[in-house]
Amino acid sequence: MVCAQSSAILCLVGPTGTGKSSLAVQIVQKVEAEIVNCDSRQVYADFPCITAQPSDEHRARCPHHLYGFLPPDQAIDAGRFVSLAQEIILDVQTRGKLPILVGGTGLYFRALVYGLAPIPDIPPQIHERIQTQCREQGPEGLHRRLQEVDPETAARLHPRDRQRITRALEVHAATHRPLSWWIRMYPCDQPRYNTLSFGLWSDLDSLTPILKERIERMWAKGALQEAARAWQRCPDESAPGWSGIGCWELLQVLLGRWTATQAQQEWLKNTRAYAKRQLTWFKKEPGIIWFKPGQTASMTDTVQSWLEQ
Repeated sequence: MVCAQSSAILCLVGPTGTGKSSLAVQIVQKVEAEIVNCDSRQVYADFPCITAQPSDEHRARCPHHLYGFLPPDQAIDAGRFVSLAQEIILDVQTRGKLPILVGGTGLYFRALVYGLAPIPDIPPQIHERIQTQCREQGPEGLHRRLQEVDPETAARLHPRDRQRITRALEVHAATHRPLSWWIRMYPCDQPRYNTLSFGLWSDLDSLTPILKERIERMWAKGALQEAARAWQRCPDESAPGWSGIGCWELLQVLLGRWTATQAQQEWLKNTRAYAKRQLTWFKKEPGIIWFKPGQTASMTDTVQSWLEQ
């Protein structure tokens, strides 16, 4: 097996459903590595099936970090993620192994690899005001407002993404500048690690039947029952964990608002829309080498050559 360089980090990114987690485990068979989550939904403890967290079989092959550790009533943002991930990456590197960052949350990837824009702290009164408006109007109502003041950020957020929508509105209210402006004005173009980044690419037409099959498989494996157990522990629709795609749709079934068929249709529609946003985000990221799912041998050879250099 090839050992890792002391500052090296491998990133596997791209849209949901392209097989990033499986690819990471296959690479681990060739290099000394450990896997670090970079998906904002897979951090939640109560939704391993619904959020497609690595299987027990995959976890048995190598250490996996930052998966399923957060209760659904707690929020996490890019800043906290970076702090947690940096500690783990340093520990893995210190032990002579390669950290493999795996996931599709573009903001987390950019924040960890390139750093965060220096946005001023949000005054408490603005935070409280926006949070109160969100409780009264719902995230969809605030998303419509965000489309007016920061259409670029609104385009990459799901209308129910309460945490990120309120964050963007708080930044606008506090600084009189949209969040997208801060990101553009303070680009961080130099990676903070010796980074090799792979992207798994699939067009939406090819990806859609794969996403549909995955949702059906999750349903058969007990996704609805998983949601029911989570609701017993956290019966709060506004909790951050419930805003995730799949979690919200299943909750509508549990609360008698939708049929199972409606939930599956909405789940697929929202997942497809999310994959489209992911493709748009990662196409703009510099330095990503794109492969199609299934080109595992080529990617593994590239990793080994990179580490040997």
